Amino acid sequence: MVVTTGYSAPLNLQTENASTRQTSITHPELNHQLMTKRLVVKFGGSSLADRGRIERAAALIAKECKKGTKLVVVVSAIGKTTEELINLVNHSDKSPNKTDLDDVLAMGERTSVRVFATALKGQGLDAKYFDPSDPDWPIITDDEFSNANPIVELCVQRVRDHVLPMLDGGTVPVIAGFVGLSTSGRVSTIGRGGSDTTAFILARGIGADEVVLVTDAEGILSADPKLIPGARRLDSIDVKTLIGLADSGTKFIHRKALRYKDPNIPVRVISHRNDDLDAEGTIITGSVFNEVEVSFESTTPTMSVTLAGRGISENPEIISEISESIKKHSTLNGLSADFDSVIVYVPQEFSAALLPAIHDVVMRHGEAIAMAVQRDLAFIRIKGVGLEDTPGIIGKMSTLLRETGINISGMLTLASSILVFVSWDDKEQALNLMKRVVKESI
Repeated sequence: MVVTTGYSAPLNLQTENASTRQTSITHPELNHQLMTKRLVVKFGGSSLADRGRIERAAALIAKECKKGTKLVVVVSAIGKTTEELINLVNHSDKSPNKTDLDDVLAMGERTSVRVFATALKGQGLDAKYFDPSDPDWPIITDDEFSNANPIVELCVQRVRDHVLPMLDGGTVPVIAGFVGLSTSGRVSTIGRGGSDTTAFILARGIGADEVVLVTDAEGILSADPKLIPGARRLDSIDVKTLIGLADSGTKFIHRKALRYKDPNIPVRVISHRNDDLDAEGTIITGSVFNEVEVSFESTTPTMSVTLAGRGISENPEIISEISESIKKHSTLNGLSADFDSVIVYVPQEFSAALLPAIHDVVMRHGEAIAMAVQRDLAFIRIKGVGLEDTPGIIGKMSTLLRETGINISGMLTLASSILVFVSWDDKEQALNLMKRVVKESI
């Protein structure tokens, strides 16, 4: 079944840089202290996997509404519907184009929103679902189908124009997560973490007190419970720390969604097994800087200190003593290690005190044989959410620097950032080249 959007005219909107802008947007109705609590509640697919869970989720909303809370609900596709739809369309060697694929994948959420609105009505609530075929649909994106970027300012304004009045009138708006409408009037999908992204944007638009993410876990845990049975729930976690976990492969919340979190609106992750939306979970605080930046991290030269030997990494005392020496005499810009060597990058200005201390470490341990120092390096950092989702960017940087005759003395990759060390004499040219790669790639 193909559903047309009913909104075919292009929006003719300026989209450059708008999809990731985090500018605070004020609104007269939201500038005073709200007397009524406002929540955005998102139910993940596992929370709506069957009839029993759907009824339980609807009962949670009804219970909260009885307290006088104003709620906007975001729903994902029921259960594993999205995966099933993907399997249905990827049945041949020729994959569908992205616009057709988005039309199909959006059906999961577009069905779910209808089912859940009906369940809320069964609880005696006045509920109204939103669909991208509606003229009042709030989530507008660019034309990057299958990984579309919401145009934040426009989305927030449409939320205030179409969702907020309904909310204040006593209706529970139910909105399909993950789905957008492109500026060309086609159904789009936001990609990984799409329903969370929808929830965060809606929260900005209604001036929510909190976003509640209802999942199949009791919150964000200290480790994967499949690997660590004793993993505990974290009471709170900062967005930047959470992104570091996401970069390591742990997908509590996709980093793309976190780009849209308002710094002033906390997010609480709870289990669908709870009997109340006020249940304890994990609070996510803070926000992230969206744009990818290339900048000097030090205004003075950096040096690299290499300890070479045999099996250095098998002796944790060596790493510990090096760390203590740096802590006492300097600061650490970066560290890399393999089986037979350790390299630390530190400000050159502290070399007089630091180098003898590190040499003492070499002399105390048989695994370490000698140390070498490379001076006059520039420390450049490329950082920002979105960097880790840009394949090939390190290769492009390395190639361009090599073709220009600039040697890379060191490169480290960390959570949402790349650290590059080049000759101090080449720093300005290297910085400009890396900015060029970022501009062309992101």
